[in-house]
Amino acid sequence: MTIRLPAALAAAALTLGLWAGAARAHEGHDHSDGPKAAPAVEAPRGASSTDALELVAVARDGRLTLFLDRADTNEPVADATIEAKTPAGKAAAVAGPDGSYRLDAPWSAVPGDYDVLFTVTVGGKTDLFPVDLDVPVPPAPTPEPAPWHAGLAVAHDFGAHLRSADPMPFLVGGAGFVLGILATVLMRGRRSGAALALVVLAAGLVLAPAAFAHGDDDHEAPTPMAATGAQDLARRLPDGSVFVPKPTQRVLTLRTLVTASGVLARTTELPGRIIADPNGSGVVQSSVGGRLSPPESGLFPRLGTHVRKGEVLAFVTPPVQAVDVSDMRQRQGELDQQIAIVARRVERYRKLSPGGTVSQVQIDDADAELKGLVDRRTALDGVRSQPEALAAPVSGVIAEANAVAGQMASPGAMVFKIVDPSRLWVEALSFDALASTADATARLADGRRLELAYRGAGLADRAQAVPIQFAVRDAPPELRTGQFVTVLAATDTQQTGLALPRLGVVRGGNGQTLVYEHVAPERFAPREVQVEPLDAARVRVVSGLEPGRRIVTQGAELLNQIR
Repeated sequence: MTIRLPAALAAAALTLGLWAGAARAHEGHDHSDGPKAAPAVEAPRGASSTDALELVAVARDGRLTLFLDRADTNEPVADATIEAKTPAGKAAAVAGPDGSYRLDAPWSAVPGDYDVLFTVTVGGKTDLFPVDLDVPVPPAPTPEPAPWHAGLAVAHDFGAHLRSADPMPFLVGGAGFVLGILATVLMRGRRSGAALALVVLAAGLVLAPAAFAHGDDDHEAPTPMAATGAQDLARRLPDGSVFVPKPTQRVLTLRTLVTASGVLARTTELPGRIIADPNGSGVVQSSVGGRLSPPESGLFPRLGTHVRKGEVLAFVTPPVQAVDVSDMRQRQGELDQQIAIVARRVERYRKLSPGGTVSQVQIDDADAELKGLVDRRTALDGVRSQPEALAAPVSGVIAEANAVAGQMASPGAMVFKIVDPSRLWVEALSFDALASTADATARLADGRRLELAYRGAGLADRAQAVPIQFAVRDAPPELRTGQFVTVLAATDTQQTGLALPRLGVVRGGNGQTLVYEHVAPERFAPREVQVEPLDAARVRVVSGLEPGRRIVTQGAELLNQIR
Protein backbone atom coordinates (compact mmCIF):
# COMPACT_ATOMS: atom_id res chain seq x y z
CA MET A 1 0.00 0.00 0.00
CA THR A 2 1.34 3.38 -0.96
CA ILE A 3 1.15 6.21 1.56
CA ARG A 4 1.07 9.66 0.09
CA LEU A 5 3.12 12.43 1.70
CA PRO A 6 0.23 14.94 2.21
CA ALA A 7 -1.87 12.29 3.96
CA ALA A 8 1.01 11.33 6.21
CA LEU A 9 1.67 14.94 7.14
CA ALA A 10 -2.02 15.54 7.92
CA ALA A 11 -2.15 12.46 10.14
CA ALA A 12 1.00 13.53 11.95
CA ALA A 13 -0.30 17.07 12.46
CA LEU A 14 -3.60 15.71 13.80
CA THR A 15 -1.81 13.39 16.22
CA LEU A 16 0.49 16.14 17.46
CA GLY A 17 -2.41 18.58 17.84
CA LEU A 18 -4.37 16.11 19.93
CA TRP A 19 -1.32 15.35 22.06
CA ALA A 20 -0.46 19.02 22.63
CA GLY A 21 -4.12 19.93 23.27
CA ALA A 22 -4.35 17.27 25.95
CA ALA A 23 -1.18 18.61 27.50
CA ARG A 24 -2.51 22.20 27.47
CA ALA A 25 -5.84 21.09 28.85
CA HIS A 26 -3.93 19.46 31.64
CA GLU A 27 -2.19 22.76 32.35
CA GLY A 28 -3.77 24.73 35.18
CA HIS A 29 -6.17 21.92 36.08
CA ASP A 30 -6.91 21.79 39.78
CA HIS A 31 -6.93 18.37 41.42
CA SER A 32 -7.40 19.72 44.89
CA ASP A 33 -11.17 20.19 44.70
CA GLY A 34 -12.45 19.04 48.04
CA PRO A 35 -15.55 19.49 50.14
CA LYS A 36 -16.34 23.13 50.90
CA ALA A 37 -16.60 24.31 54.51
CA ALA A 38 -20.01 25.06 55.91
CA PRO A 39 -20.96 28.77 55.87
CA ALA A 40 -20.47 30.76 59.05
CA VAL A 41 -23.45 30.81 61.40
CA GLU A 42 -24.34 32.68 64.54
CA ALA A 43 -22.97 31.48 67.81
CA PRO A 44 -25.54 29.70 70.03
CA ARG A 45 -27.24 32.26 72.22
CA GLY A 46 -30.06 32.69 74.68
CA ALA A 47 -31.74 35.67 76.32
CA SER A 48 -33.88 36.48 79.32
CA SER A 49 -35.18 39.76 80.74
CA THR A 50 -37.08 41.37 83.58
CA ASP A 51 -38.68 44.78 83.91
CA ALA A 52 -35.34 46.29 84.89
CA LEU A 53 -32.58 44.18 83.31
CA GLU A 54 -31.86 42.23 80.16
CA LEU A 55 -29.36 39.34 79.90
CA VAL A 56 -27.91 37.70 76.78
CA ALA A 57 -25.68 34.59 76.92
CA VAL A 58 -23.50 33.66 73.92
CA ALA A 59 -21.67 30.29 73.72
CA ARG A 60 -18.37 30.17 71.89
CA ASP A 61 -15.28 27.94 72.21
CA GLY A 62 -16.44 26.30 75.44
CA ARG A 63 -17.15 29.59 77.19
CA LEU A 64 -20.22 31.68 77.89
CA THR A 65 -20.08 35.44 77.37
CA LEU A 66 -22.80 37.31 79.27
CA PHE A 67 -24.10 40.79 78.44
CA LEU A 68 -26.20 42.54 81.08
CA ASP A 69 -28.00 45.79 80.16
CA ARG A 70 -30.73 47.97 81.59
CA ALA A 71 -34.04 47.22 79.91
CA ASP A 72 -35.22 50.81 79.50
CA THR A 73 -32.01 52.58 78.39
CA ASN A 74 -29.88 49.67 77.04
CA GLU A 75 -26.97 50.89 79.17
CA PRO A 76 -24.43 48.19 80.14
CA VAL A 77 -24.35 47.10 83.79
CA ALA A 78 -20.74 46.48 84.76
CA ASP A 79 -21.03 46.22 88.57
CA ALA A 80 -23.25 43.13 88.87
CA THR A 81 -22.62 39.78 90.56
CA ILE A 82 -23.69 36.84 88.37
CA GLU A 83 -23.91 33.21 89.42
CA ALA A 84 -25.06 30.40 87.13
CA LYS A 85 -26.56 26.98 87.71
CA THR A 86 -25.29 24.97 84.73
CA PRO A 87 -25.41 21.27 83.74
CA ALA A 88 -21.90 20.99 85.19
CA GLY A 89 -22.86 22.60 88.50
CA LYS A 90 -22.75 26.10 89.95
CA ALA A 91 -20.29 28.66 88.63
CA ALA A 92 -19.59 32.36 89.06
CA ALA A 93 -19.08 34.76 86.15
CA VAL A 94 -16.06 37.06 86.03
CA ALA A 95 -16.37 40.66 84.78
CA GLY A 96 -14.42 41.45 81.64
CA PRO A 97 -12.68 44.71 80.63
CA ASP A 98 -15.35 45.47 78.00
CA GLY A 99 -18.28 45.42 80.43
CA SER A 100 -19.27 41.82 79.70
CA TYR A 101 -18.93 38.73 81.91
CA ARG A 102 -17.10 35.44 81.25
CA LEU A 103 -18.07 31.96 82.38
CA ASP A 104 -16.17 28.75 81.57
CA ALA A 105 -18.64 26.21 80.12
CA PRO A 106 -16.96 23.21 78.40
CA TRP A 107 -20.36 21.53 78.12
CA SER A 108 -21.52 24.28 75.70
CA ALA A 109 -19.21 22.87 73.01
CA VAL A 110 -21.33 19.67 72.84
CA PRO A 111 -24.56 19.87 70.79
CA GLY A 112 -27.69 19.77 72.89
CA ASP A 113 -30.44 21.76 74.59
CA TYR A 114 -29.39 23.21 77.95
CA ASP A 115 -31.31 25.09 80.65
CA VAL A 116 -29.16 27.57 82.59
CA LEU A 117 -30.40 29.64 85.52
CA PHE A 118 -28.54 32.90 86.18
CA THR A 119 -28.80 34.76 89.51
CA VAL A 120 -27.96 38.46 89.05
CA THR A 121 -27.43 40.87 91.93
CA VAL A 122 -27.29 44.61 91.16
CA GLY A 123 -27.47 47.33 93.80
CA GLY A 124 -28.64 44.92 96.49
CA LYS A 125 -31.50 43.56 94.34
CA THR A 126 -31.46 39.99 93.02
CA ASP A 127 -33.22 38.71 89.89
CA LEU A 128 -33.41 35.28 88.27
CA PHE A 129 -32.83 34.84 84.54
CA PRO A 130 -33.68 31.41 83.07
CA VAL A 131 -31.96 30.94 79.71
CA ASP A 132 -32.60 28.15 77.21
CA LEU A 133 -29.37 27.54 75.29
CA ASP A 134 -29.67 25.37 72.18
CA VAL A 135 -26.31 24.24 70.78
CA PRO A 136 -27.00 22.79 67.30
CA VAL A 137 -25.06 20.08 65.50
CA PRO A 138 -22.49 21.66 63.16
CA PRO A 139 -23.74 21.53 59.56
CA ALA A 140 -22.05 18.99 57.27
CA PRO A 141 -19.97 20.25 54.33
CA THR A 142 -22.02 20.64 51.17
CA PRO A 143 -20.57 18.61 48.23
CA GLU A 144 -20.11 20.38 44.93
CA PRO A 145 -22.21 19.23 41.94
CA ALA A 146 -20.35 17.39 39.20
CA PRO A 147 -19.15 19.80 36.47
CA TRP A 148 -20.06 19.39 32.83
CA HIS A 149 -16.62 18.08 31.96
CA ALA A 150 -16.74 15.29 34.56
CA GLY A 151 -16.58 12.59 31.85
CA LEU A 152 -13.53 14.13 30.28
CA ALA A 153 -11.97 14.53 33.71
CA VAL A 154 -12.14 10.74 34.29
CA ALA A 155 -10.09 10.01 31.20
CA HIS A 156 -7.82 12.91 31.95
CA ASP A 157 -7.29 11.76 35.57
CA PHE A 158 -6.50 8.27 34.28
CA GLY A 159 -3.84 9.73 32.02
CA ALA A 160 -2.59 11.86 34.89
CA HIS A 161 -2.39 8.73 37.05
CA LEU A 162 -0.33 7.01 34.42
CA ARG A 163 1.93 9.99 34.05
CA SER A 164 2.28 10.36 37.82
CA ALA A 165 4.14 7.04 37.96
CA ASP A 166 6.77 7.98 35.39
CA PRO A 167 5.61 10.15 32.44
CA MET A 168 8.85 10.11 30.48
CA PRO A 169 8.65 6.54 29.09
CA PHE A 170 5.16 7.15 27.72
CA LEU A 171 6.13 10.46 26.13
CA VAL A 172 9.30 9.08 24.59
CA GLY A 173 7.63 5.91 23.37
CA GLY A 174 4.68 7.70 21.77
CA ALA A 175 6.88 10.31 20.17
CA GLY A 176 9.22 7.66 18.84
CA PHE A 177 6.37 5.68 17.34
CA VAL A 178 4.96 8.70 15.51
CA LEU A 179 8.34 9.92 14.35
CA GLY A 180 9.29 6.48 13.13
CA ILE A 181 6.23 6.27 10.88
CA LEU A 182 6.78 9.74 9.48
CA ALA A 183 10.46 9.22 8.90
CA THR A 184 9.80 5.93 7.05
CA VAL A 185 7.25 7.51 4.78
CA LEU A 186 9.51 10.42 3.94
CA MET A 187 12.54 8.25 3.36
CA ARG A 188 10.63 6.09 0.90
CA GLY A 189 9.86 9.27 -0.99
CA ARG A 190 13.60 10.11 -0.94
CA ARG A 191 13.02 13.28 1.00
CA SER A 192 15.58 13.00 3.72
CA GLY A 193 15.79 16.75 4.41
CA ALA A 194 12.05 17.06 4.91
CA ALA A 195 12.09 13.96 7.11
CA LEU A 196 14.80 15.43 9.35
CA ALA A 197 12.96 18.76 9.69
CA LEU A 198 9.72 17.01 10.47
CA VAL A 199 11.39 14.92 13.15
CA VAL A 200 12.78 18.02 14.87
CA LEU A 201 9.48 19.91 14.63
CA ALA A 202 7.43 17.02 15.94
CA ALA A 203 9.80 16.48 18.85
CA GLY A 204 9.42 20.12 19.87
CA LEU A 205 5.62 20.03 19.61
CA VAL A 206 5.30 16.81 21.61
CA LEU A 207 7.86 17.21 24.34
CA ALA A 208 7.71 20.95 25.13
CA PRO A 209 3.93 21.38 25.77
CA ALA A 210 3.86 18.22 27.88
CA ALA A 211 6.75 19.46 29.97
CA PHE A 212 5.22 22.95 30.44
CA ALA A 213 1.81 21.55 31.20
CA HIS A 214 3.20 19.17 33.72
CA GLY A 215 5.37 21.80 35.35
CA ASP A 216 2.54 24.02 36.61
CA ASP A 217 0.13 21.25 37.51
CA ASP A 218 -0.65 20.42 41.07
CA HIS A 219 -1.14 16.73 41.83
CA GLU A 220 -1.15 16.94 45.56
CA ALA A 221 -3.87 15.21 47.49
CA PRO A 222 -7.01 17.29 48.12
CA THR A 223 -6.83 19.29 51.33
CA PRO A 224 -10.16 20.05 53.02
CA MET A 225 -10.77 23.70 53.97
CA ALA A 226 -10.64 24.63 57.61
CA ALA A 227 -14.02 25.05 59.17
CA THR A 228 -14.99 28.65 59.72
CA GLY A 229 -15.97 29.53 63.27
CA ALA A 230 -19.26 31.10 64.21
CA GLN A 231 -19.46 34.83 63.54
CA ASP A 232 -21.94 37.37 64.88
CA LEU A 233 -22.37 40.12 62.29
CA ALA A 234 -24.94 42.91 62.33
CA ARG A 235 -27.27 42.56 59.36
CA ARG A 236 -30.73 43.47 58.14
CA LEU A 237 -33.25 40.63 58.25
CA PRO A 238 -35.76 39.83 55.47
CA ASP A 239 -38.63 41.46 57.41
CA GLY A 240 -36.75 44.79 57.52
CA SER A 241 -35.63 44.54 61.13
CA VAL A 242 -31.96 44.70 62.08
CA PHE A 243 -30.04 42.04 64.00
CA VAL A 244 -27.33 43.70 66.10
CA PRO A 245 -25.25 41.50 68.45
CA LYS A 246 -24.57 42.84 71.89
CA PRO A 247 -20.85 43.50 71.23
CA THR A 248 -21.81 45.62 68.22
CA GLN A 249 -24.38 47.48 70.31
CA ARG A 250 -21.59 48.39 72.73
CA VAL A 251 -19.45 49.70 69.86
CA LEU A 252 -22.31 51.75 68.35
CA THR A 253 -23.35 53.00 71.83
CA LEU A 254 -27.03 52.30 71.22
CA ARG A 255 -29.32 53.85 73.84
CA THR A 256 -33.08 53.61 74.15
CA LEU A 257 -35.96 55.44 75.80
CA VAL A 258 -39.37 54.16 76.86
CA THR A 259 -42.01 56.41 75.32
CA ALA A 260 -44.58 58.03 77.61
CA SER A 261 -47.48 60.33 76.83
CA GLY A 262 -47.54 63.80 78.37
CA VAL A 263 -48.89 67.34 78.04
CA LEU A 264 -46.65 69.35 75.76
CA ALA A 265 -46.74 72.96 74.68
CA ARG A 266 -47.05 73.50 70.94
CA THR A 267 -43.96 75.16 69.56
CA THR A 268 -43.26 77.24 66.50
CA GLU A 269 -40.06 77.71 64.51
CA LEU A 270 -38.79 81.28 64.15
CA PRO A 271 -35.91 82.64 62.10
CA GLY A 272 -33.33 84.38 64.25
CA ARG A 273 -29.77 85.60 64.43
CA ILE A 274 -27.16 86.19 67.12
CA ILE A 275 -26.82 89.78 68.31
CA ALA A 276 -24.76 91.44 71.03
CA ASP A 277 -26.23 92.24 74.42
CA PRO A 278 -26.88 96.03 74.40
CA ASN A 279 -25.52 96.23 77.97
CA GLY A 280 -22.48 94.11 77.16
CA SER A 281 -21.28 95.75 73.96
CA GLY A 282 -20.27 99.20 72.70
CA VAL A 283 -18.83 101.14 69.80
CA VAL A 284 -15.88 103.54 69.70
CA GLN A 285 -16.54 106.63 67.57
CA SER A 286 -14.78 109.91 66.96
CA SER A 287 -16.70 113.01 68.01
CA VAL A 288 -14.69 115.22 65.63
CA GLY A 289 -13.09 114.54 62.31
CA GLY A 290 -9.38 113.96 62.43
CA ARG A 291 -6.41 111.78 61.66
CA LEU A 292 -6.12 108.44 63.46
CA SER A 293 -2.97 107.47 65.28
CA PRO A 294 -2.21 104.41 67.46
CA PRO A 295 -2.12 104.58 71.28
CA GLU A 296 1.06 104.84 73.32
CA SER A 297 1.88 101.15 72.67
CA GLY A 298 2.28 102.02 68.98
CA LEU A 299 -0.21 99.34 67.78
CA PHE A 300 -3.94 99.36 67.22
CA PRO A 301 -5.78 96.48 68.97
CA ARG A 302 -6.37 93.52 66.63
CA LEU A 303 -9.60 91.61 66.12
CA GLY A 304 -10.26 89.29 69.03
CA THR A 305 -8.16 91.31 71.47
CA HIS A 306 -9.56 91.56 74.99
CA VAL A 307 -9.79 95.17 76.19
CA ARG A 308 -10.82 96.74 79.46
CA LYS A 309 -13.23 99.56 80.05
CA GLY A 310 -11.47 102.96 79.81
CA GLU A 311 -8.47 101.58 77.90
CA VAL A 312 -7.26 104.00 75.18
CA LEU A 313 -7.49 102.33 71.78
CA ALA A 314 -6.54 105.18 69.41
CA PHE A 315 -6.11 108.94 69.09
CA VAL A 316 -7.78 111.39 66.71
CA THR A 317 -5.89 114.58 65.85
CA PRO A 318 -8.26 117.14 64.33
CA PRO A 319 -6.86 118.92 61.26
CA VAL A 320 -6.28 122.70 61.44
CA GLN A 321 -6.71 124.77 58.25
CA ALA A 322 -4.44 127.72 57.38
CA VAL A 323 -7.25 130.22 57.94
CA ASP A 324 -7.99 128.65 61.30
CA VAL A 325 -4.34 128.86 62.25
CA SER A 326 -4.31 132.57 61.41
CA ASP A 327 -7.43 133.20 63.45
CA MET A 328 -6.05 131.23 66.35
CA ARG A 329 -2.81 133.19 66.33
CA GLN A 330 -4.74 136.46 66.24
CA ARG A 331 -6.87 135.30 69.10
CA GLN A 332 -3.82 134.23 71.03
CA GLY A 333 -2.25 137.66 70.53
CA GLU A 334 -5.36 139.39 71.82
CA LEU A 335 -5.47 137.15 74.87
CA ASP A 336 -1.80 137.77 75.56
CA GLN A 337 -2.43 141.55 75.52
CA GLN A 338 -5.44 141.31 77.83
CA ILE A 339 -3.49 139.01 80.18
CA ALA A 340 -0.63 141.53 80.34
CA ILE A 341 -3.02 144.49 81.00
CA VAL A 342 -4.92 142.66 83.72
CA ALA A 343 -1.70 141.36 85.30
CA ARG A 344 -0.36 144.99 85.63
CA ARG A 345 -3.68 146.07 87.07
CA VAL A 346 -3.59 143.35 89.70
CA GLU A 347 -0.03 144.28 90.59
CA ARG A 348 -0.96 147.98 90.94
CA TYR A 349 -4.00 147.15 93.09
CA ARG A 350 -1.85 145.13 95.43
CA LYS A 351 0.62 148.04 95.84
CA LEU A 352 -2.18 150.47 96.66
CA SER A 353 -3.99 148.06 98.93
CA PRO A 354 -2.02 148.83 102.16
CA GLY A 355 -2.97 152.53 101.98
CA GLY A 356 -6.67 151.75 101.64
CA THR A 357 -6.97 153.31 98.21
CA VAL A 358 -8.07 150.01 96.55
CA SER A 359 -10.46 147.66 98.27
CA GLN A 360 -9.96 143.96 98.53
CA VAL A 361 -13.00 143.39 96.32
CA GLN A 362 -11.35 145.13 93.41
CA ILE A 363 -8.21 143.07 93.89
CA ASP A 364 -10.22 139.79 93.87
CA ASP A 365 -12.10 140.77 90.73
CA ALA A 366 -8.86 141.56 88.95
CA ASP A 367 -7.39 138.19 90.00
CA ALA A 368 -10.45 136.34 88.73
CA GLU A 369 -10.35 138.13 85.40
CA LEU A 370 -6.64 137.29 85.03
CA LYS A 371 -7.24 133.61 85.81
CA GLY A 372 -10.02 133.40 83.20
CA LEU A 373 -7.83 134.89 80.51
CA VAL A 374 -5.02 132.47 81.29
CA ASP A 375 -7.40 129.46 81.09
CA ARG A 376 -8.72 130.59 77.72
CA ARG A 377 -5.17 131.00 76.42
CA THR A 378 -4.27 127.50 77.63
CA ALA A 379 -7.37 125.94 76.04
CA LEU A 380 -6.56 127.63 72.74
CA ASP A 381 -3.09 126.08 72.77
CA GLY A 382 -4.62 122.64 73.55
CA VAL A 383 -6.82 122.73 70.49
CA ARG A 384 -3.76 122.67 68.27
CA SER A 385 -1.67 120.16 70.23
CA GLN A 386 -3.97 117.71 72.14
CA PRO A 387 -5.61 114.87 70.06
CA GLU A 388 -8.86 113.19 71.16
CA ALA A 389 -8.38 109.88 72.98
CA LEU A 390 -10.74 107.07 71.93
CA ALA A 391 -11.33 104.85 74.98
CA ALA A 392 -13.23 101.52 75.30
CA PRO A 393 -16.72 102.10 76.78
CA VAL A 394 -17.05 98.48 78.02
CA SER A 395 -14.85 95.48 78.63
CA GLY A 396 -14.92 92.77 75.98
CA VAL A 397 -13.40 91.62 72.71
CA ILE A 398 -12.69 93.68 69.61
CA ALA A 399 -15.34 92.46 67.16
CA GLU A 400 -14.78 95.05 64.42
CA ALA A 401 -11.80 97.30 63.73
CA ASN A 402 -11.54 100.04 61.09
CA ALA A 403 -8.42 101.81 62.32
CA VAL A 404 -5.44 102.49 60.04
CA ALA A 405 -2.57 104.76 60.95
CA GLY A 406 -2.97 108.11 59.20
CA GLN A 407 -6.57 107.47 58.20
CA MET A 408 -8.97 110.42 58.34
CA ALA A 409 -11.93 109.57 60.57
CA SER A 410 -15.23 111.33 59.98
CA PRO A 411 -17.29 112.58 62.93
CA GLY A 412 -19.50 109.77 64.19
CA ALA A 413 -17.71 107.05 62.21
CA MET A 414 -17.28 103.71 64.06
CA VAL A 415 -13.63 102.92 64.64
CA PHE A 416 -14.00 99.85 66.93
CA LYS A 417 -16.85 97.59 68.03
CA ILE A 418 -16.51 95.76 71.34
CA VAL A 419 -18.60 92.71 72.29
CA ASP A 420 -18.63 90.64 75.46
CA PRO A 421 -18.73 87.01 74.13
CA SER A 422 -20.30 85.73 77.33
CA ARG A 423 -23.30 88.07 76.93
CA LEU A 424 -25.02 87.38 73.63
CA TRP A 425 -28.64 87.57 72.60
CA VAL A 426 -30.84 86.09 69.89
CA GLU A 427 -33.32 88.22 68.02
CA ALA A 428 -36.14 86.32 66.30
CA LEU A 429 -39.07 87.42 64.17
CA SER A 430 -42.42 85.96 65.22
CA PHE A 431 -45.54 85.73 63.07
CA ASP A 432 -47.61 83.96 65.76
CA ALA A 433 -48.69 84.84 69.26
CA LEU A 434 -46.22 83.44 71.78
CA ALA A 435 -46.27 82.97 75.52
CA SER A 436 -44.87 86.29 76.69
CA THR A 437 -42.63 84.90 79.45
CA ALA A 438 -41.81 81.49 77.97
CA ASP A 439 -38.20 80.55 77.41
CA ALA A 440 -37.10 78.93 74.17
CA THR A 441 -34.31 76.99 72.53
CA ALA A 442 -32.28 77.62 69.39
CA ARG A 443 -30.67 75.22 66.96
CA LEU A 444 -27.48 76.09 65.08
CA ALA A 445 -26.70 74.95 61.54
CA ASP A 446 -24.53 72.09 62.84
CA GLY A 447 -27.30 70.81 65.12
CA ARG A 448 -26.02 72.22 68.40
CA ARG A 449 -28.59 73.46 70.88
CA LEU A 450 -28.72 76.80 72.73
CA GLU A 451 -30.79 77.52 75.81
CA LEU A 452 -32.56 80.90 75.57
CA ALA A 453 -34.10 83.15 78.22
CA TYR A 454 -36.89 85.53 77.23
CA ARG A 455 -35.95 89.21 77.42
CA GLY A 456 -38.74 91.08 75.63
CA ALA A 457 -40.78 91.59 72.49
CA GLY A 458 -41.32 94.66 70.38
CA LEU A 459 -44.64 96.35 69.69
CA ALA A 460 -43.75 97.64 66.25
CA ASP A 461 -43.88 95.35 63.23
CA ARG A 462 -40.68 94.57 61.38
CA ALA A 463 -41.41 93.13 57.93
CA GLN A 464 -44.89 92.18 59.19
CA ALA A 465 -43.36 90.35 62.16
CA VAL A 466 -42.79 91.14 65.82
CA PRO A 467 -39.14 91.06 67.00
CA ILE A 468 -38.54 88.96 70.10
CA GLN A 469 -35.25 88.94 71.98
CA PHE A 470 -33.76 86.15 74.08
CA ALA A 471 -30.53 85.93 76.08
CA VAL A 472 -28.25 82.97 75.39
CA ARG A 473 -27.53 80.95 78.50
CA ASP A 474 -23.96 79.68 78.78
CA ALA A 475 -23.00 80.88 75.31
CA PRO A 476 -20.25 78.71 73.75
CA PRO A 477 -17.00 80.57 73.03
CA GLU A 478 -17.19 79.92 69.26
CA LEU A 479 -20.56 81.70 68.92
CA ARG A 480 -20.40 84.83 66.76
CA THR A 481 -22.72 87.75 66.20
CA GLY A 482 -24.62 87.59 62.96
CA GLN A 483 -24.97 83.79 62.93
CA PHE A 484 -28.39 82.56 61.84
CA VAL A 485 -30.26 80.17 64.10
CA THR A 486 -33.66 78.51 64.25
CA VAL A 487 -35.57 79.46 67.38
CA LEU A 488 -38.18 77.06 68.72
CA ALA A 489 -40.47 78.98 71.04
CA ALA A 490 -43.48 77.69 72.93
CA THR A 491 -46.98 78.96 72.24
CA ASP A 492 -49.99 79.11 74.54
CA THR A 493 -51.54 75.97 72.99
CA GLN A 494 -51.26 72.74 75.00
CA GLN A 495 -51.39 69.25 73.49
CA THR A 496 -50.71 65.63 74.44
CA GLY A 497 -48.18 63.45 72.71
CA LEU A 498 -44.93 61.51 72.84
CA ALA A 499 -41.65 63.42 73.01
CA LEU A 500 -38.51 61.93 71.44
CA PRO A 501 -34.98 63.28 70.93
CA ARG A 502 -34.29 64.50 67.42
CA LEU A 503 -31.30 62.14 67.18
CA GLY A 504 -33.69 59.17 67.30
CA VAL A 505 -35.51 60.19 64.10
CA VAL A 506 -33.88 59.17 60.80
CA ARG A 507 -34.77 59.08 57.11
CA GLY A 508 -35.50 55.81 55.33
CA GLY A 509 -34.49 54.82 51.84
CA ASN A 510 -37.63 56.27 50.27
CA GLY A 511 -37.58 59.43 52.38
CA GLN A 512 -40.01 58.33 55.08
CA THR A 513 -39.44 59.34 58.71
CA LEU A 514 -38.39 56.35 60.84
CA VAL A 515 -37.58 55.43 64.41
CA TYR A 516 -36.17 52.10 65.55
CA GLU A 517 -37.90 50.09 68.26
CA HIS A 518 -35.92 47.73 70.47
CA VAL A 519 -38.20 44.69 70.11
CA ALA A 520 -35.72 42.04 71.34
CA PRO A 521 -32.36 42.08 73.10
CA GLU A 522 -30.54 41.91 69.76
CA ARG A 523 -33.18 42.99 67.27
CA PHE A 524 -34.42 46.44 66.24
CA ALA A 525 -37.47 47.05 64.05
CA PRO A 526 -38.09 50.26 62.02
CA ARG A 527 -41.32 52.14 62.68
CA GLU A 528 -42.65 54.79 60.30
CA VAL A 529 -43.83 57.86 62.22
CA GLN A 530 -44.98 61.42 61.69
CA VAL A 531 -43.31 64.07 63.85
CA GLU A 532 -43.34 67.82 64.38
CA PRO A 533 -40.75 70.04 66.12
CA LEU A 534 -41.06 70.45 69.87
CA ASP A 535 -37.81 72.27 70.66
CA ALA A 536 -34.22 72.30 69.48
CA ALA A 537 -33.54 68.81 70.91
CA ARG A 538 -36.94 67.08 70.81
CA VAL A 539 -39.78 66.29 68.44
CA ARG A 540 -43.39 65.31 69.08
CA VAL A 541 -44.65 62.06 67.58
CA VAL A 542 -47.96 62.81 65.90
CA SER A 543 -48.74 59.27 64.73
CA GLY A 544 -47.19 55.86 64.23
CA LEU A 545 -46.05 55.12 67.78
CA GLU A 546 -47.66 54.10 71.05
CA PRO A 547 -46.59 54.71 74.68
CA GLY A 548 -44.46 52.08 76.37
CA ARG A 549 -42.23 51.32 73.37
CA ARG A 550 -38.45 51.21 73.62
CA ILE A 551 -37.14 53.59 70.97
CA VAL A 552 -33.48 54.10 70.02
CA THR A 553 -32.43 57.64 70.92
CA GLN A 554 -28.67 57.39 70.36
CA GLY A 555 -26.98 55.64 67.44
CA ALA A 556 -30.11 55.47 65.28
CA GLU A 557 -28.31 56.93 62.28
CA LEU A 558 -25.64 54.20 62.45
CA LEU A 559 -28.33 51.57 62.92
CA ASN A 560 -30.15 52.82 59.83
CA GLN A 561 -27.04 52.23 57.68
CA ILE A 562 -26.80 48.50 58.39
CA ARG A 563 -27.66 46.41 55.34
